[in-house]
Amino acid sequence: MSFGNIIRALAGPVLAFASAAVFGQGNQVNMAKGVTEVGAEIYDLHMLILWICVVIGVGVFSVMFYSIIYHRKSRGHEPAQFHESTKVEIAWTVVPFLILIGMAVPATSTLLEAYNTDDAEIDILVTGYQWKWKYEYLDENGENVSFFSNLSTPQSEIYNSQTKGENYLLEVDEPVVIPVDTKVRFLLTANDVIHSWWVPEIAVKKDAIPGFINEAWTKVPEQGIYRGQCTELCGAYHGFMPVEVHAVSREEYDAWLAAKRADKVAQAAAASQALSLDELMAKGEAVYNAQCMACHGMNGEGGVGKAIAGSPVALGDIGRHLDVGIKGVAGTAMQAFGGQMSDVDMAAVITYQRNAFGNNTGDIVQPSDVVNHKKG
Repeated sequence: MSFGNIIRALAGPVLAFASAAVFGQGNQVNMAKGVTEVGAEIYDLHMLILWICVVIGVGVFSVMFYSIIYHRKSRGHEPAQFHESTKVEIAWTVVPFLILIGMAVPATSTLLEAYNTDDAEIDILVTGYQWKWKYEYLDENGENVSFFSNLSTPQSEIYNSQTKGENYLLEVDEPVVIPVDTKVRFLLTANDVIHSWWVPEIAVKKDAIPGFINEAWTKVPEQGIYRGQCTELCGAYHGFMPVEVHAVSREEYDAWLAAKRADKVAQAAAASQALSLDELMAKGEAVYNAQCMACHGMNGEGGVGKAIAGSPVALGDIGRHLDVGIKGVAGTAMQAFGGQMSDVDMAAVITYQRNAFGNNTGDIVQPSDVVNHKKG
């Protein structure tokens, strides 16, 4: 095989891949470009570095294979004898230096832009929990709105009793909502272990570390739904911790925020109401499926956490049960849910646990009982 054929055989697939990536083909193996300006800059930087690496690779391997083929011993060539060649040493110092400068200049510019969180119009505190996200919209007037976002993929899909949906393990019960054409700053931390908040299409990926606040930002130009995941191995259900961002018009965002604030007032009012057993059981089942099932099992059989069915806690003193739900259990995976659930949700899920899975105690826990227990 001639030298030209060898080079074409080696370089062809590399150039074909790079060309496909540049011209929009084969994107399934290339980096996603995303929808934001920073995302486009990162993609362009990625492609620039890729092309530089391709050129260097082709050049180095071309010289190497040419030397191997045409200067081999069987053709009568003797190895060159030289030592401390000033020209060679200058060349292999200056050329890499120039290449690194050529990479560093655009990389620095892009990084400075990606890390510039100044002039944000909206601040959202993102806190990672095992295994869900808490979002708090920070308002300078103190009217903060906060909620937890949990995986909403049905258990029937997870356990293969139903066909998996299009957004399997990438759908949540409470998405993040942001307005388009607005700079949004994310302040990221964690409550327990290290998590990582990643939404590739809006060019945000940042670790959430307990005791630290990291910053990231985005400005989404197009309305749509953008999905991501936790990308830090954070425990047994790490794969059940998706992110869902809804970018909407400013009008829709303002209406959504107003509805959330009204819901906050309504929840506070609901804590003083008495609910029937049927109402508490229906709401409690929904809360259990969203908050408790991952650890305690679909039928209360246990797993990461202890079983609810036949549990001495669920069958015992209600005050002890409330303590476990509100304060958690130190040294175990049982978190303190007092700050994660509303009083209504806590009352509902405690009632559900005491009357589901064959427990059938007949006990009813009202939201006012949760309020009084917290005060006590």
